[in-house]
Amino acid sequence: MLRRTVTAFTGVVLATLPAVPAGVAGATAAEPWRPVVMAAVGDSISAGFNACGWYVRCVSHSWSAGDDPSVQSHYMRLLDADDTLYRNNVNLAVPGATSADLAGQMEKAVARRADYVTLLIGAQDACVSDERRMTPVSVYQRRIADALQLFRAGRPEGRVFVASIPDIKRLWQVGKDSLVARGFWAIGRICPTMLSRPTSTSAADRARRDRVRARVAGYNAALARVCAAYGPACRFDGNALFRQEFTLDHISKWDYFHPNAAGQRLIAQRTFAAVRDWFEEDRQPAPAL
Repeated sequence: MLRRTVTAFTGVVLATLPAVPAGVAGATAAEPWRPVVMAAVGDSISAGFNACGWYVRCVSHSWSAGDDPSVQSHYMRLLDADDTLYRNNVNLAVPGATSADLAGQMEKAVARRADYVTLLIGAQDACVSDERRMTPVSVYQRRIADALQLFRAGRPEGRVFVASIPDIKRLWQVGKDSLVARGFWAIGRICPTMLSRPTSTSAADRARRDRVRARVAGYNAALARVCAAYGPACRFDGNALFRQEFTLDHISKWDYFHPNAAGQRLIAQRTFAAVRDWFEEDRQPAPAL
C-alpha cells in the first residue's frame, strides 16, 4: 500500500521529497496547466455538509469539486477554461474527518489518478469535547506532511491547493446573539471547545475561546510550513480563508455551523484567487491574499 512509503517526519518534514516536477517549474505561457482529474479531500466543509438539506453530504454545493452553478466551485471555474475535467470531479471529503483521516483520503485520490487536489481539514481537530483532546500542532503537522508525501509518491506531477481553516471564533461572534444559533449549538453539542456557554463573559470562557482560536492559527501555520516545504506544486491560501469575514447569511440554518450555498460560494471565490495563475495563460504570480 502507498501508506507504507511514508517516511517518518520531524519538524518541517518534507526534506526527503524528490525534486519538483519539471512541468510545474517549467510551464510556459503557451502551455497553461490543465488537470484531467481533480479531487477534494478534507472534512464536512469540502463535502458540502448541510449546504442543501438536513444533515446530508451535498457534494454538488462543495466549494471545491461541486457542480452546482450557483456555487462556482474550483471545478466549475476550471470547466470555464477547459472541458477536459468534465465529470472528473471526485469528492473524497468526509464529514467529521480529522487530520488522522487525511492519509486514507489521499490514498483514494491517488487511486483515482487525481492531478489537482484541494485540501481543507482541521476544524474537527479543534472542535472536540474538551480542550485537552485537541490535536497537538506537531501531530497535526506530521499528519498533513505524511498525506502530502503519499500524494507526491503516487502522483509526482500533481498539484495541491491547501486552504486555511476558517476562524471558528468568528462563528461564535456572529452567532452568539442568536437564540436559534445558540439552541442548535447546545442541542447538537456543536464544537463545544469554542461554542459552549456562548453568552458567558467570564474570564475563563474568554480565555478558552482564545486558546481554541490560537490552536486553529497554529494548525494554519503548520499548513503553511508543510506546503512551502513541498515546493511550487503546493499552494497555500496565505490564511485568506482564516481571515475571511462572514455573517450568519453564509451559515447553514440546519446547524448554524457549516457553510450554506452562499458560504460555499464565498469560500470558492476567496480560495480560487490563490491558484488562478496555475490555470491562466498569462502565468502571472498569484495575488497577495
